[in-house]
Amino acid sequence: MVTALVDAREAAERVVDPEMPMLTLADLGVLRGVETAGDGTVVVTLTPTYSGCPALEAMRDDLRAALQDAGYDAVEVRTTFSPPWSTDWISDEGRRKLAEAGVAPPHRIGPKAAGAPIPLTLAPPSQTVPCPQCGAADTEEVSRFGPTACTALRRCRSCAEPFEHVKEI
Repeated sequence: MVTALVDAREAAERVVDPEMPMLTLADLGVLRGVETAGDGTVVVTLTPTYSGCPALEAMRDDLRAALQDAGYDAVEVRTTFSPPWSTDWISDEGRRKLAEAGVAPPHRIGPKAAGAPIPLTLAPPSQTVPCPQCGAADTEEVSRFGPTACTALRRCRSCAEPFEHVKEI
């Protein structure tokens, strides 16, 4: 018999991201809540990385399957876009896992004031992105878009290795 909410949260926190399988949904920061409703239904809340995230349906299916495997028959997965997801929500553990997998984690961008304008620049970011392979700071952006919308392709000028970088959002 499944004991309580803790088990449901633990089951949900083990579900991996379908696009970056080195991360769990909890590591990525898209798992917003796990609650049990009065009728026993487990209600999971997700905030996708962006509104058009193609992996959202796979996340929902994987969460339902993981919770049903843990003994929960009734599972509801809700989506919320407020507040919007930010790369700042990636956990320290998630950032470590990205680097270990050869993906440069995003820099932290810090809190934004509610209602404050968001600066828009059309030029590519000029930040230093260290190479996750050798640690060198001398890297270049090869393509602003990688295999997923939230990554860019970069190359290290020191070790010549290509790598992905999770873009700051």
